[in-house]
Amino acid sequence: QVQLVESGGGLVQPGGTLRLSCVASGSGFSIDAMGWYRQAPGKERELVASISNGGTTDYADSVKGRFTISRPNAKNTVYLQMNSLQPEDSAVYKCYLIGSYAFRGPFSSWGQGTQVTVSS
Repeated sequence: QVQLVESGGGLVQPGGTLRLSCVASGSGFSIDAMGWYRQAPGKERELVASISNGGTTDYADSVKGRFTISRPNAKNTVYLQMNSLQPEDSAVYKCYLIGSYAFRGPFSSWGQGTQVTVSS
């Protein structure tokens, strides 16, 4: 079973930066895509950023130009570099993975989430 462990959240002042990390552990699977969702209290879940196995990235309009998703060497770790953070970026950020097992077909996995709070 694939497990995802996130780190890097915390409290930061407006205009600050954070880098989130998500490491996938397990064996016998291939990764099709990884990314990050976020959800703030009283708001709908929002897809923040995604990256395909081929390196194609996609971002929510609200974070374009400020956030960067990366997955160096297409390994099992994905990063979310968050710059110019604003209070409206405060949320629980969850990592996800879409992959495939050779003989068991596709699957998706989710991390537990990491809290990001932007406040002065």
